[in-house]
Amino acid sequence: MTSTLPAVVDLGKALGHPARLRILAMLRGGPLCVCQITAVLELAASTVSAHLLDLRRGGLVTEDKQGKWVHYALTADPRIVRVLEPTLALFEGDERVRADAKLVAEVRRAPLVSFCRVGFRPGARRRAERQAAGVRRTGRARASSR
Repeated sequence: MTSTLPAVVDLGKALGHPARLRILAMLRGGPLCVCQITAVLELAASTVSAHLLDLRRGGLVTEDKQGKWVHYALTADPRIVRVLEPTLALFEGDERVRADAKLVAEVRRAPLVSFCRVGFRPGARRRAERQAAGVRRTGRARASSR
């Protein structure tokens, strides 16, 4: 990353979204494949890819293509690390970030090949949790216009 004003602006923009901050927190434990990040965030792969592109533009992450899969890791650039470490420390106690960390640990234990081939449907885990708890979605009754 060069020390130009546009590069610093890209860094700031990359830090300006909750999903991107969550991704950065996930990557503290090491590289993750796009499908793993997608599973934890429960977002569409295209959305996650757009967030990762912003993080790359900001110089915060690096990518490593391994066959079909692309793995992302936090940058080792010392200038960025000096900004990133205190930023991540600001929200390390956040409930969502802690929940993400637990999911990332589960995701890391799953075989990558089978995990990424199966794919992920956003919201599937939440629906399964609601069903397991016996919670059903109810539709609102429409008011009559008469």
